[in-house]
Amino acid sequence: GELLKATLTIAERCVFSLSELRYEYPHEVVPQGHTPKSWLRQLTEEGASQHWPQGIPEKVRNLIEHELELISDLDYEAYFLTVYDLVRFARSRGILCQGRGSAANSAVCYCLGVTAVDPSRMTLLMERFISRERNEPPDIDIDFEHERREEVIQYIYQRYGRDRAALACSVISYRRRSAIRDVGKALGMRLDQIERINRLLHWRDKPHQLAQRLEEAGLDAKGLKTRQLLYLVKAIMGFPRHLSQHVGGFVIARDGLASLVPIENCAMPGRSVIQWDKDDLETLGLVKVDVLALGMLTAIRKCFDLIKAYSGRQWSLATIPAEDRQTYAMIQRADTIGVFQIESRAQMSMLPRLKPASYYDLVVEVAIVRPGPIQGDMVHPYLQRRQNPGLVDYPSPELEAVLKRTLGVPIFQEQVMQIAMVAAGFSAGEADQLRRAMAAWKRRGNIDEFEQKLKQGMAENGYSKDFAERIFNQIQGFGDYGFPESHAASFALLSYISSWLKCHEPAAFTCALLNSQPMGFYRPAQLIHDAQRHGVEVRPVDVRFSDWDSSLECETDQPPAIRIGMRQVKGLGKEVALKIVESRRHRPFGSLHDLSSRCDLGAEELAALAAADALKGLSGHRHLAHWQVDGIEKTLPLLGRPGFQEASPLLPAPTRQADLLNDYATTGHSLRAHPLSLVRDSLAGRGVITAAGLWQGGNDASVSVAGVVVGRQSPGTASGVMFVTLEDETGIANLIVWPKVIEHYRSVLLTSNLLLVKGRVQRAEGVLHVISHWFQDISPMLAQLKTQSRDFH
Repeated sequence: GELLKATLTIAERCVFSLSELRYEYPHEVVPQGHTPKSWLRQLTEEGASQHWPQGIPEKVRNLIEHELELISDLDYEAYFLTVYDLVRFARSRGILCQGRGSAANSAVCYCLGVTAVDPSRMTLLMERFISRERNEPPDIDIDFEHERREEVIQYIYQRYGRDRAALACSVISYRRRSAIRDVGKALGMRLDQIERINRLLHWRDKPHQLAQRLEEAGLDAKGLKTRQLLYLVKAIMGFPRHLSQHVGGFVIARDGLASLVPIENCAMPGRSVIQWDKDDLETLGLVKVDVLALGMLTAIRKCFDLIKAYSGRQWSLATIPAEDRQTYAMIQRADTIGVFQIESRAQMSMLPRLKPASYYDLVVEVAIVRPGPIQGDMVHPYLQRRQNPGLVDYPSPELEAVLKRTLGVPIFQEQVMQIAMVAAGFSAGEADQLRRAMAAWKRRGNIDEFEQKLKQGMAENGYSKDFAERIFNQIQGFGDYGFPESHAASFALLSYISSWLKCHEPAAFTCALLNSQPMGFYRPAQLIHDAQRHGVEVRPVDVRFSDWDSSLECETDQPPAIRIGMRQVKGLGKEVALKIVESRRHRPFGSLHDLSSRCDLGAEELAALAAADALKGLSGHRHLAHWQVDGIEKTLPLLGRPGFQEASPLLPAPTRQADLLNDYATTGHSLRAHPLSLVRDSLAGRGVITAAGLWQGGNDASVSVAGVVVGRQSPGTASGVMFVTLEDETGIANLIVWPKVIEHYRSVLLTSNLLLVKGRVQRAEGVLHVISHWFQDISPMLAQLKTQSRDFH
């Protein structure tokens, strides 16, 4: 009785409400003698003076004053100062970074150096970033070099302490492949069998098709284990699988974070994670800063370093020459393999049609190939008006100011908000609520509230019923896929800079991409082949010359050549490669024995180098290198080196095909030739033409083409269509595969390394596709070829 009474007493005292949680900003970001308000004002003014030394434009001055007033009213100064501190630290370490997303709508963020979108060149909408009506803290996303983001993360922990800073978490739930993998293991299935099932799955498959996929993988559909697998996979789909780190969302508190949220140590050393996800944090008003990783920033910084090392020219994000005609000519040809954002199949198909010729054209290009504009039927009207300006019309002078920059077609989220404000009388905050509700209409059913208000407001302002209906339908098409103009503007800057580097410094740019993998749509083999097509000399990996990273080798009056680095050698660790480089600095290697003894290399490391043909300069061809490696024994301390030299046997050199296949197996690429060149004679005998040959025929011509599969895409906006990219020795062939054809050739399409295709050429406005209707897996023609495609939804 006494214990029960004590329990009830404790329970009565345990009264807690989530409303008691009160977030407060860290105070370290404000120096003595300043308040958050005065310090933010001073930093903003200093930044503005640096950007506009001849005087701040009136438009920008008005934006700054409006934003600072809004920030002060909502008490967000410390948040902006916290973000500024992270950017300041990164730049002090030479780490490239750039803010993006809705924060690029802010002139204050531009003055602080957080974003790079010049408010004097863009139409900004601060309410897309912060609004009084929303009464939610801002959300600033900052991209850092992906290889150096950990330095920024550790700075946060060192500055604020692990007790006051932690990453948000993500709850990872079971999806089809992970469910099959875990259930299959639990049922005792072989790993190769599980992976075969997963290879045959496509993300568009319906749940009822899983049984068919299991049969295709060789399982008995009526067997007990198969039925158990089907039942259990269906049962656990959508259930939480594990807790993971958010991609970069940091919460930093003034006092102990544990008094606000539960935290725990991560599996990764030196990190803490909050047990709540980003939606929970947003609901409770806890402020996070997204410290994100972007591979292209790493590649650009490495490219700048390479250019400075070989030429002395020093570039930065701010000093790359703007509006370069050669760069835009390259972009218009869709010669964009490896550049940022505009390198995908869909973007490369759009470039020759949209023909970007200015920075703002790139802003539109980045945003228009997105589900929102596509589903809202905005792409074709925009292209038609771009090609025929006479089609452009505006229903009113007020809306002309909103839509003129996109030829009367709403492409960006900010324009949707401005239309609601200008045409329907919404306040800025109400317009932002409209934007946020777009994604929720289908789920929560509050469409009536906004539809009625929008149409009624337009009618009161003299707009026709048909126009109001058309605008509303376009807004619906945006759903949660509409792209912010501010976000597109940030990305377009990096698209242009990476394109300029590819155009004017192709060797340095490709070298930097190779040293920043994995990233982007293309693997090293495609990047190397593209560089070679552009006249760049690429030299093989060689222990006498290669560093860990790929490097540039320069000769007088010659453009730089790329020397492939030892990082491309499979099975070779970085420490071993650095040991080789360091030993080589003292004196060149005289022989394989010299290399082995000075660097203390083991049998596995020597075998990896021999297999990659990196020992050719010391031992001869691959066969001789393997022979010598097998004969190397560790020198015993008391016996010293042997006093004789073993004679080299008369081993024949590998065939061209054997060398090429070994290149792919050990480095993922070959500089000798493209795999398709080995079987070109056989393919030509079957009437198969090259990728370059596709351009020599007419539109609607029937063709046969073959290549290595380098990519498969099935975007949600494509209505079940699959886009496949093939590569041969002459270039790229782009295939379009309709849903019915996919179903018929499903296994071949999803599992082949080499494909032979029959189809019909579709050619218009500088874009060529093969509408494919027949496929054959010709991987057995090069059975030992090991390639991997990059497949995307």
